[in-house]
Amino acid sequence: MRSARRRVLAAVGAAAALAAVLAATPGSAAADPATPGRAGVEVEIPGPEHGTAAGAGHTRVPQEGRARPSSRLSAAEEAADGEVTKLVDNGSTADRLDIVVVGDGYTAAELDRFHADAKEKWAEVAAVEPYTTYQGLFNVWAVDAVSNQSGVSGDPGPEIVRDTALGSYFWCDDIERLLCIDQDKVDGYVAKAPEADLVLVLANSAKYGGAGYNEPSETLGYEGISTASAGNEKSGQVAIHETGHSLGKLADEYYYPGYPGYEEYTGPEPAESNSSTLAAGDMSGQRAKWHRWLGEESPDGGSVGTYEGGGYYVTGLYRPTDNSLMRSLGKPFNLPGIEAMIAGFYRHAKVVTAVTPTDRTLRLKDTAKAAVPRLRGADGRQLRIRWYLDGRELKPFGGRTRVRVSDLALWLLDLRTHTLAVTAEDRTPAVRDPKIAGTLKHTTGWKIRL
Repeated sequence: MRSARRRVLAAVGAAAALAAVLAATPGSAAADPATPGRAGVEVEIPGPEHGTAAGAGHTRVPQEGRARPSSRLSAAEEAADGEVTKLVDNGSTADRLDIVVVGDGYTAAELDRFHADAKEKWAEVAAVEPYTTYQGLFNVWAVDAVSNQSGVSGDPGPEIVRDTALGSYFWCDDIERLLCIDQDKVDGYVAKAPEADLVLVLANSAKYGGAGYNEPSETLGYEGISTASAGNEKSGQVAIHETGHSLGKLADEYYYPGYPGYEEYTGPEPAESNSSTLAAGDMSGQRAKWHRWLGEESPDGGSVGTYEGGGYYVTGLYRPTDNSLMRSLGKPFNLPGIEAMIAGFYRHAKVVTAVTPTDRTLRLKDTAKAAVPRLRGADGRQLRIRWYLDGRELKPFGGRTRVRVSDLALWLLDLRTHTLAVTAEDRTPAVRDPKIAGTLKHTTGWKIRL
C-alpha cells in the first residue's frame, strides 16, 4: 500500500492520482497512475463491491480488449453470430430510444441464457424511476456475439484468459472490478442492430464489476457503453448509474476526502445540471441550476438543497441531495436527476407516431391513426393528446389516437385540401425547467380532403 501511495503522490495530474488511490481498496489492485497524453479511452471505475459508493473516479484504458487470437467458428456458430432479436418492442426505431445489449463470454449453446440475462437486466433498469414511468419509450435489442469459450478473462483471477467475442476482461488497468471491452469489436456487433442510442455489454459472469464508457460514438451515434456482469445484482446498479452520465449528462455526486488536489474546487461553474459552485441562497437569487427544486422532498431521502461535496471535491462544489444514485448504489435518482434523465429520454424518443402513412392525401373513407406510448407511473398520468384541423383545436377528439376523415366532413365541404394534425404532450410535474418542458411535445399530421 505504501508503494501504491508513493506512485500516486508522484503522479502528474489530480485525476490520475484519484483513480490510482481509489483503486487501492481491499480486494483490488492499485491502478498505475496515468501520465499526460496517455492513450486510450476514459472510463469510470465502479465503487468497491463491499460498500455503497457508485464510483471511484476515472482512468484511461486501452481501446482494445484482452484476448487471444480468435479461433474459427463452426458453420453453425457463424450462422448464430450477429443475429439480432428485438426483446422489447415499443415501436419505430426512429421514435424510440433504442438500447442494444451485446453479450460476451456466451457460447452458441448459451445464447438462450444471454437473452434471458438481457431481459432480466432491462427489468432491473425499468424498476428505477424515471425508467419505470417511461419504459414505453424504449426498444431493447439483443445482438448475439458467439464466444469460443464460456466466461470472460480475469474471472476469477487476472491470470485467466478466455477466448471471447468482445475481449472483455476484469482487472482492467490492474483494478479487479473494472470490466473493460474491445470497443471496435463491440461496435462491430452494435452496428448490426437497426439503431443504437445506448449500449449495454453483459459479461457472462457473476463477478462484481463494470465500467462506464460515457463518450458518445462518433460513428454509430450512441450515447455511451455500460458494462456489467450478467450474474451480479450490484453490477446492474453500476450500469444504471452510468446511464445517469450518458443519457442524463449528470455529474458524479461522490467525493473523496484526504486525496491530494481534491480538497477544494476553485474552477468555473460546471456544465452538469446537478453540480454547482452556488450555495442555496445564491442559486435561488440567480435562478440557476436546480433552484426550482429547492426545498422539495426528493425520492432519495431528505429535501433538495445544496450539499457541499461532489464531483470528487470535498469543498467548493454542491450537489442537490445528500445521497442519490449518482453518489451511492441502490439509491434513486434525486429530483433534479430525474428531470435530467427525462430530458435525455426525449432527445431520442418521440411520443406520437403516425400509423397511417403521411405521404398521401387522406380521403373520406380513410382514418388517421397515431401511436402514443402509455406511461406506467404509479400516479396513472398519461400523455395529453390533442387534434387540430388547420391549426384549430378539435376539442371533442381530445384523447383519441384515431380520427375518421368522415367525422370531419362538415369542415371539408369547400373541397380544399386541409391539414389534420395530432399532438401528444407530456405535462409531467417531474420537469420544471421550461426549456426541457418545451421538448416534451411532438406532432405528426396528414393532408385530407373530401
